Amino acid sequence: MTSQLFAICFNATRPSSLARFWSGLLGWEPADGPDDDVTILPPDPAGFRIRFLPSQEPKVGQNRAHFDLTSTSPEDQLRTVARALELGGKHIDVGQLPEEGHVVLADPDGNEFCVIEAGNEFLADTGFVGALACDGTQEVGYFWSEVLRWPLVWDQDEETAIQSPNGGTKITWGGPPVAPKTGRNRLYFELALPAGADWEAETDRLISLGATRTDIGGGGDGRVLMLDPDGNEFSVRPLTRQCPAPERGMPLADPPSM
Repeated sequence: MTSQLFAICFNATRPSSLARFWSGLLGWEPADGPDDDVTILPPDPAGFRIRFLPSQEPKVGQNRAHFDLTSTSPEDQLRTVARALELGGKHIDVGQLPEEGHVVLADPDGNEFCVIEAGNEFLADTGFVGALACDGTQEVGYFWSEVLRWPLVWDQDEETAIQSPNGGTKITWGGPPVAPKTGRNRLYFELALPAGADWEAETDRLISLGATRTDIGGGGDGRVLMLDPDGNEFSVRPLTRQCPAPERGMPLADPPSM
């Protein structure tokens, strides 16, 4: 049995505050869990979670990944933008052209995201969180397709995209040129290996596909930190009794200062 996409993780200066923003914007419920590991859960239990983990590393340049949120109408797009601004987001300029229909915003921690205009055919079958749009090569798109066993739904001009066989959010890579990597990514994938699966065989499989194992930033909870072919960090962890799927309903509160 292979790894599954368990969560998209944000390294955040104030995890609970950022979780409140995304919970309010997406309408996802917070999960029960420790104060320094805040998680929000998707409406579909089969979907990935979003986790917010404490980090004091400053943001340098644009993130290599951002969410694209979809709209059902021009009015719906305006409502999403207004809700984001009310929750603490802001408009930003990343070089978008005036005639482009999407709206570029940043969350309270400076992480970019887009609200896509209505009628986008590529994201028509995805739901509200249409895509996690990544800066990356064709090679890394092929890598993640093999890792997750998600089929390629776009492969043209060195741009790639994958989607779960069950549908939902697409993950896309824009192809070259890829911006140089500066420091650790603020957004990264967390994979989980189901209980009872062969841990060593799975890590060997990831390495055979092009991953690199690194000991930097590894935790004491069984996680292994690895790099994909573009040098992006991702973690792999076993799902055990000590690492259950989180339950819903925990109010969001900032952890105390250490």
